[in-house]
Amino acid sequence: MPEHILKKRKNNKKKMPVILKYIVLTVAAIFILFPIVMIIFGTLKTRGEFMTVPYTPPIPPNWGNIKRVLTMPIFWYMMRNSILVMIITTVGVVVVASLSAFVFSRIEFRRKNMLFNFFTLGLMFPVTVAILPIYLIIRQLNLINSLTGVILVQTAFQLSISIVILRNFFMSVPFELQDAASIDGCNNLGFFWCVLLPLARPSLAAVAALTMVTSWNDLLVPLVLIDKEKLWTLPLGTMQFQGQYGMDLSLVSAFLLLSAIPAIIFYVFAERQLVSGLTAGALKG
Repeated sequence: MPEHILKKRKNNKKKMPVILKYIVLTVAAIFILFPIVMIIFGTLKTRGEFMTVPYTPPIPPNWGNIKRVLTMPIFWYMMRNSILVMIITTVGVVVVASLSAFVFSRIEFRRKNMLFNFFTLGLMFPVTVAILPIYLIIRQLNLINSLTGVILVQTAFQLSISIVILRNFFMSVPFELQDAASIDGCNNLGFFWCVLLPLARPSLAAVAALTMVTSWNDLLVPLVLIDKEKLWTLPLGTMQFQGQYGMDLSLVSAFLLLSAIPAIIFYVFAERQLVSGLTAGALKG
């Protein structure tokens, strides 16, 4: 068989996996984007249009649903509550997890591994499993119908994965660097603050991004701990909104879209830091 035919067959064999990969990615993208496109279409249609022709583009677009949601005071209460819970939870997780990871990675003490394994057990128990004892503890602390209770629970359940990510990165930093810093008169806290944290910015950004997204999307904890309408977060408010305006799907779509926009914008800007941070945190994993 001529050599040029053999080369052509080899090139075709190499192209087939690439083509198959693009086909799979295209199908996956369609499945992911289809619900988002439907929400956008529904938002920009009237109730009647959404019920009769849900799959067609909104021509002309109807902005009335968005204006109606933006004029609801309860929407802004929910937005404020979600942002407040997300920011405080993220700060708490980053501070506590970074200090804990530093202790577990750079300081030697008795039964360190056993204590670290105790922290990692938190990865095995999602909040859904522990929601009943959580409710009882929060009730004993008189934090029912309080955003403080929600923040404490969300922070506690984000610490395990955050400590694991940061500990792996801290362990990847050469110990010779810490020895050199100690020779220059830098104690453990100084090394942590001046050397380790600047190097750990990608992993800290990844932990912050994961915490923000998880906190923003959390429904179960606010659902169990909060009854007052003015303390609802956006996921909880969205569920209640669907129950109240379930017959007007276009209005519900507008509420869903406006609720998701902050998380989408944040993820677009944080995606690179999230990937690089998780990769760096897995170097020694």
